[in-house]
Amino acid sequence: MSQTRRLPAPPPADASDLALDGQLCFALYAASLAMTKVYRPLLARIGLTYPQYVVLLALWECDGLNIGELGERVSLDSGTLTPLLKRMQVLGLIERTRSAADERQVLITLTRTGRDLSTAALAIQEQVACATACSNRERQGLTQALQQLRAALLSNADT
Repeated sequence: MSQTRRLPAPPPADASDLALDGQLCFALYAASLAMTKVYRPLLARIGLTYPQYVVLLALWECDGLNIGELGERVSLDSGTLTPLLKRMQVLGLIERTRSAADERQVLITLTRTGRDLSTAALAIQEQVACATACSNRERQGLTQALQQLRAALLSNADT
């Protein structure tokens, strides 16, 4: 039996607590939209969508993941990931093959075309880094803070 973690009670709220610009969730949402807006035209030049790019990032880091591992790594469920992978296979970026050790598992591996896109991705990373107007240290700090925030939120989420 799982127990629900009790969070500390928040301080009493007032109307200013509801201001949109003061909401962490909205700041994250708006920043995510802005980041995707910067990436979209850059990725379009190399024929990718942002979700495809995220999958490639995971595979460039660790090729040959099974669908479950890949889905966990990129935070996509199999219902979203499977059609995405099918499109990527049609584009010649990945191959999907049954594991010899366990035929129930489908392994995702990069094709040469998929591997070769990593060079273009490095140039895109540089352009996005410039667009953030943050130093390397600031971007690393933001990334680390957001990873910690995500972990804390997931540990307190009802599942």
